[in-house]
Amino acid sequence: MGIAIDFGTSNTVIARWNRATQQPETLALPGLSYRTGQNPPLVPSLLYVEDACQDKVVVGQAVRDRALDLANDPRFFRNFKRGIGSPVQGFLPEIDGQILQFERIGAWFLTGVIQQLLATEPEAAISLTLTVPVDSFEAYRLWLGQVCESLQIQQVRMLDEPTAAALGYGLGDRQTLLVIDFGGGTLDLSLVRLDRRVAEHNKPLGFILKWGQKSFAEQSGQTPKVARVLAKAGQNLGGSDIDHWLVDYFVTQQKLIPSPLLTRLAERLKIQLSLQTQAEEVYFNDETFESYELCLNRDQFEAILQAQGFFSQLDRSMEQVLQQAQRQGITPQEVDAVLLVGGTAQIPAVRGWVERYFNQSQIRCEKPFEAIAQGALQLEQGIELKDFLYHSYGIRYWDRRNNCHGWHPIIKSGQPYPMSEPVELVLGASVENQPSIELIIGELGGDREQTEVYFDGDRLVTRRIGSEQTQVQPLNDRDGARSIAKLDPPGSPGSDRITVQFRVDRDRFLRITVEDRLALTTLIEDQPVVQLN
Repeated sequence: MGIAIDFGTSNTVIARWNRATQQPETLALPGLSYRTGQNPPLVPSLLYVEDACQDKVVVGQAVRDRALDLANDPRFFRNFKRGIGSPVQGFLPEIDGQILQFERIGAWFLTGVIQQLLATEPEAAISLTLTVPVDSFEAYRLWLGQVCESLQIQQVRMLDEPTAAALGYGLGDRQTLLVIDFGGGTLDLSLVRLDRRVAEHNKPLGFILKWGQKSFAEQSGQTPKVARVLAKAGQNLGGSDIDHWLVDYFVTQQKLIPSPLLTRLAERLKIQLSLQTQAEEVYFNDETFESYELCLNRDQFEAILQAQGFFSQLDRSMEQVLQQAQRQGITPQEVDAVLLVGGTAQIPAVRGWVERYFNQSQIRCEKPFEAIAQGALQLEQGIELKDFLYHSYGIRYWDRRNNCHGWHPIIKSGQPYPMSEPVELVLGASVENQPSIELIIGELGGDREQTEVYFDGDRLVTRRIGSEQTQVQPLNDRDGARSIAKLDPPGSPGSDRITVQFRVDRDRFLRITVEDRLALTTLIEDQPVVQLN
């Protein structure tokens, strides 16, 4: 049974492929899901820790049903996806004598969702596709894989969220689509071209973590549709940031005290303003027994967004994607459709911003919540993904001029994979009688700005900070993983000693071949070092 999970900052969507109807369907999990209005079943990405030592937690809608999200309780967590794989500033929460990393909180949540899935279909072998933000570092993908390792899942795949959304709209062949996926925690833009071609022999469909039986499309011999990613950009910006801005606005204007209840009311106001021009909510302070009326109109709301630099941040990502597209000869007029996905993309001001770049006839927004999960199911039905590396990768060196470590790029952002030709690097020893050569490989983020994740009271917040340094996540900076060559005889400065060739295979593994130029031997041959993003 094929299942796809779109794990979101605010809500999580689960979809299943119905083989009887040959259509995707969104699942409602008893006790975890809720449904309002015309929206599909959603699982709120909420978690409450009852006993950290016993891994006893409450997940999803059950948190709201028991009103566990309204008090200033450190056991309640929301927006925890944003802290996974990110360095968090400040003190992490301590529950039952245990310091809780956000990776553990997220694992509790996803495990609870997947175990409920397994309980509903106890006899079925599950093939799972998970979607990931386009701007995620490799640490996030690695964490997802580790969560699934202990579960009874036949096969696990991963797919970029905006690429999945393009597939979820089910548009025709040879179309160029711009997906704007704007949810609770991230803004992801991806320019994708859908095409159909003859399948290559023994070509895997997507990025597969666990191998199991072949998919239905592979068994039936269908010709796969190719989703070719042409450009992409992303940043940590989403609906939860807007909720915090609204809370700060009411704290300033009406002298209120920040609280989970105020955050929830701010979110309701934001949602109302997507459908109407004026919104109202009543705020009750259970400590002073005073009530306040919260009122906001669209003009005030957009003024708050403007004051926070919201639209300039959107422009930055859009310009990045359009520049990448222009280098491939694609203009905005040649984009067949712009797909708006995610709750934040439903804000009228966001749609107005999109219309500054594209005509109204190009914009579609009828599947804001289901497109990603349902599109991810297409990997089961014969979709083949052609992608490129979003981040650059480099090796660390000592910068003597600035007396600090720097990073030398070896593989640039935008590199298609698998690579047809390796990148070659020649290295020498730095001290007399050097017994080995070590390399620290890093995933290089953008050098314009960095995202800082920190605590503001009990709120997990992200903010963008200026920086002249490249944001880096080392991938192998640990004992036993740095050494790439044992030198026999030992090395000496002043001469080239080893040649290192780097290449990326079709599964995104960075592989290296190391040759000793003095001993004329091959020390390492096509060995995988780390999996890239």
